[in-house]
Amino acid sequence: MSLEEWGGSIFPSFWLFSGLDCLIMQRKKFIVSLLATTGWGVSMTLPGASVAAELVNHDKIIFPPYLKPGDCIGIPAPAGFISENDVKPMVNALKNSGYQVKLGKTIGQKFFNFSANDQDRLADLQEMIDNPNIKAIWIARGGYGLMRILDQLHLDKLKKNPKWIIGFSDVTALHLHLFRQINLASIHAKMSHGFAADPTTLDANQINSLDSALHAIEGVPANCYCPSHSENRLGKTEGILVGGNLSIIQSLLNSDSDINTDHKILFVEDTGEYLYQIDRIFTSLQRAGKLKKLKGLIVGGFNLKKDDEGEEFAYNLQEIILQKLEGTHFPVCFNFPVGHQKLNMALKCGGMYRLQVKTNEVWLQEI
Repeated sequence: MSLEEWGGSIFPSFWLFSGLDCLIMQRKKFIVSLLATTGWGVSMTLPGASVAAELVNHDKIIFPPYLKPGDCIGIPAPAGFISENDVKPMVNALKNSGYQVKLGKTIGQKFFNFSANDQDRLADLQEMIDNPNIKAIWIARGGYGLMRILDQLHLDKLKKNPKWIIGFSDVTALHLHLFRQINLASIHAKMSHGFAADPTTLDANQINSLDSALHAIEGVPANCYCPSHSENRLGKTEGILVGGNLSIIQSLLNSDSDINTDHKILFVEDTGEYLYQIDRIFTSLQRAGKLKKLKGLIVGGFNLKKDDEGEEFAYNLQEIILQKLEGTHFPVCFNFPVGHQKLNMALKCGGMYRLQVKTNEVWLQEI
């Protein structure tokens, strides 16, 4: 069963909002309480010293103030091109939710496949980082381009006056860079394409994704559920959550934005890659030591390219990943609702989470 299929079946009908005259104005603060259960198949118990060290590290992470109605959200396009018309549904939804919105100068600009040249994209993002009136930066779209300007960003003002950075896909580069450089938590979530000009056309998965993003910036703790997968590795663990787009993670290895996965829960997703490319990336992560000290692995959506006829790869996605995890014993779940898909739940990079992979269900709870 696909994520779209199961997503529509597990959420109550009130997610559809009778009338849906305005998605965001009508949204409900729906939080599923984590069910108290017993009888785990496999349980990971962490030594007291490890838990204490993890909590100390978590205390050092910078969490920006959560947003409230009236706050201003900046929307720049520091990577790929997006038109002003395409970003209007996002603007309208945020305004209807009580927020002010400031569009970046890069919205509507076009420089080949970028929104603007490197210098202008950098200046636009830097201006929003430095502007004290902007309380959060919600990136308009991904594509490619953030990696080209990371090293030129000045982060001193962001460290002193932190604000939430929201986005996914290519925005993974910014998430990882901020966490590595200033220990700043950020939000992996839908961008402008997740909003719709006509909210009544959204299905339960899209509504749930957008609600989770708005809840995240407002400080509502996340509770994410997904059905079990036959290849899941059962267990229970807690740790700081890091991750994002798999290809971006690999491209930042051994750089000033490199991801530290030791004693962390790692989540990954990707799109547009062949199976052999996924194998190559996971092999790179394995050889770089990024997998052996994990507390847990969350595998999200993978929209893979179909192998060319006669060039089929020998292993499927689950086999590739489990091969690279041989000798480890932390919980692993597949088909988690995060990535390039309708159901793309907001996850807090740098947040502390509890992952519970059971025989018949998976829960990821922010703690």
